[in-house]
Amino acid sequence: MICNRGTYLETEDINQFMRFARLLQPKQKSQSAWTPPPITAKGLSLTARRSCSCGAPVYFSATGPLRAQDKSKRKIAFGRGQTGNRGEKVKPHAELDPAPDHRTIGTAQSLFTTHTSSPGAPFFQPDGTHIFNKLTAFLRAQYPAFGFREVLTPTMYKQSLWEQSGHWANYKDDMFTVTRSSSHKPEAVPVEFSDGRMQPEKYVNEDTEPEEFGLKPMNCPGHCLLFQSQRRSYRDLPIRYADFSPLHRNEISGALSGLTRVRRFHQDDGHIFCRPSQVKSEISKSLDFVRLVYQTLGFQDYALVLSTRPKKDYIGTLDEWNRAEDQLKEALDASKKLWSTNPGDGAFYGPKIDVIVRDSDGKKHQTATIQLDFQLPKRFLLGYEAPAPELEAKGEPTTNSVSRQTMGTVTPVMIHRAVLGSLERFMALLLEHHNGQLPFWLSPRQVIILTVTDNSPVIRFAENLKDSLSNTALDNLPKQIHCRTYTVDVDDSGDSISQKIARAKNKKYNMICVVGERNIAGAKKEGEWPTLDVDVTAQPNQRKTWDAIEKIRPGSQAPVQKDRGVGSKFRKMSPGVRLRVDQCKKLMRTLTEEYL
Repeated sequence: MICNRGTYLETEDINQFMRFARLLQPKQKSQSAWTPPPITAKGLSLTARRSCSCGAPVYFSATGPLRAQDKSKRKIAFGRGQTGNRGEKVKPHAELDPAPDHRTIGTAQSLFTTHTSSPGAPFFQPDGTHIFNKLTAFLRAQYPAFGFREVLTPTMYKQSLWEQSGHWANYKDDMFTVTRSSSHKPEAVPVEFSDGRMQPEKYVNEDTEPEEFGLKPMNCPGHCLLFQSQRRSYRDLPIRYADFSPLHRNEISGALSGLTRVRRFHQDDGHIFCRPSQVKSEISKSLDFVRLVYQTLGFQDYALVLSTRPKKDYIGTLDEWNRAEDQLKEALDASKKLWSTNPGDGAFYGPKIDVIVRDSDGKKHQTATIQLDFQLPKRFLLGYEAPAPELEAKGEPTTNSVSRQTMGTVTPVMIHRAVLGSLERFMALLLEHHNGQLPFWLSPRQVIILTVTDNSPVIRFAENLKDSLSNTALDNLPKQIHCRTYTVDVDDSGDSISQKIARAKNKKYNMICVVGERNIAGAKKEGEWPTLDVDVTAQPNQRKTWDAIEKIRPGSQAPVQKDRGVGSKFRKMSPGVRLRVDQCKKLMRTLTEEYL
């Protein structure tokens, strides 16, 4: 236990049960008794007590009841100690409050699991799949504004394709390969001769040589084949493909960790095929896309890093690399955001811009990436028809009418783009960033209805209310493709309302609605919408949430502690607001549309 000067009372002193006598003295003399004087709040009085054996004034009436305690425990009071005595005292608190871990959150909320049968490939539970689908739906909603069209591509390609792309020579160790066995028996097909005889010994698919395939670690070769499948003109460019196909990368077993390091994952992969003169504008648009998404998801403090040409194992000429790096630097400068350089960390085919986000432990994770590639289009012999091909290839304007009469084939520039990167990894960062309490629009547990009693009318009312709020009633089928639904649960157990509220908060529900007999009676009496006691204190962004409530129900304050009625027990436990059912629906719609 510490005295006023930050020193500890030893155990033997406490056991002596020393008595402290109260001293009545002027304030100035009391202040001068300490050097330096203690830190006190404005208007706080001081009481000095002196022990005949301790000497220095302390803040306790006697030492006997104090019991020796471990000073690292939180229940130890450090009196009115000096603010400078902090260095060693905050460490136990950090140990008692570990940083959020997405693996712990995922298990507690039943979001995902892993199994030794498929290491590095997470199994998503229904609630985890809900979050995954919301993230992809959010990105898909932004694609039209940025000109992206979604495509689907195969998961496995022949070795010859990976050799053409350069991945077989530079990336094979990180790929999963599959060999087609030569022991496969060819299919027997009966052959009919002109005289009517049948010869069943004729075989098809006689090419039984072993053939090697590779599971794709990225989508760029497949998108090159899509571009190559049609004849292109300069008027068609830029062409922007987006792809959510699963990818596989052969991570070593010791590096696998939850959702941050996996072998099978999904990436919001995108590729832009553009003219050389369009590179800077496309890079700038991609940076704008990144800014929009990260600000919406609550990651304003991300870092931009330019990774330049590796010292070895790269393809292309130095002139091409220097030109690509210069264009990325121009786009970064135009973004008005601070950026740094990571020399030699570029991909083997081109430089890149990486977005770095820190997790709850302060560890850095690379999420978004924008990579410039002059090499892959050449390897796949991609081209588009354009006037004045020599000027077009240099990115120079072709305004001369004579030069425009000369048509030729020009190789496009390819931009690799991923906004969230690995969706699994970003989902882990989101869970840790919000400590499992996700925003309403992203949460798998948006609303829960708690019944004050467990009688039949209240339970029936709660079930009907669930259908109304979730918009999942069966009387309106089939549902529209873009019909908005919500996840609404009901807790009609026989537990007390306090227990139900505590359980709902532990499960991270964004909105808690309480209904009882008075809600039903009030609706019948007034002939209006029933009223609900709604708790929204679990919402991450409280200020914007209450701004939305103020627009829906003017005069609401954060928090409202009036209107005791049915929710009296509820309001003692958790401050909320009283809303009609139609107002509650409007609030849910607002929280979703504004990504709150």
